[in-house]
Order: sequence, then C-alpha cells, then structure tokens
Amino acid sequence: MAEASVRWTGGKTFIGVDSTQHAVVMSSPAEGVGMKASELLLVALATCSAYDVVTILEKKKITLRKLTIKVNAEQRSDPPWPFTHIHLTYVLAGDGLGEVDARKAIELSESKYCSVAATVRGVAEITWDCVVD
Repeated sequence: MAEASVRWTGGKTFIGVDSTQHAVVMSSPAEGVGMKASELLLVALATCSAYDVVTILEKKKITLRKLTIKVNAEQRSDPPWPFTHIHLTYVLAGDGLGEVDARKAIELSESKYCSVAATVRGVAEITWDCVVD
C-alpha cells in the first residue's frame, strides 16, 4: 500500500512526504517557493515513465547516456481544471540505442508499467513522441 502525507507550513505552502520520508515543497505560484500541485502530477508521470524506460533499456543491455522528458499539458478552463491532454517528448541518447528500442521501451512504460499513466489515462489523453540523439 502506498502512503504519503502533506503538512501545511503557512500561507499557501505545503510539504509532501512519501513513504520513504523524501519530501517535496508545493505552493501557489504567488508564494514562489514550491511546485504547483497540478504540475507535480506531470512531473510524477514523466518520472514514473522515465524509471520504466531506464529499467527496460538496462535489461536490453543498452547503456543510456541521456534521457530528458518534456511534458506539455492542456487543462479545462473551468474548475476543477482537469488535464484533458498530456504530451510527453522523450529525448534519449545511448550506446547502441536505436529508435526501435527507444519506442518499444516507451510504449511498454506508457501502456503496461507506469502506474501514474494508468491512473491519469482515465481522465486525460496521453500522447508521446521521441527523439534519439
């Protein structure tokens, strides 16, 4: 079972702590000290997928040198402002890494392994593309 907690520190600032006691600061843009909670979801999606991609490529004995994921998202204009479309652009480089291996790893992550994608997919369309340097 996953566990986490959030503690209010004053104003519109909060500290979230996961089950391993790692923390992240979240706030409103006006506070300027932490991430927006909604954008933390986008970071979580990209990180979850990045973890999968790294693991899959390691199992294929591909030495990854670079992995960057840029996330763009659209939200509805009315409350509660759910994301309607999320697009991830993966930029990868590695010794022996070809586009076929990169795309297969991303596809496996997005469709089978990433728990964040599986959770978000019911609300937002997730699309992606990749560039192999």
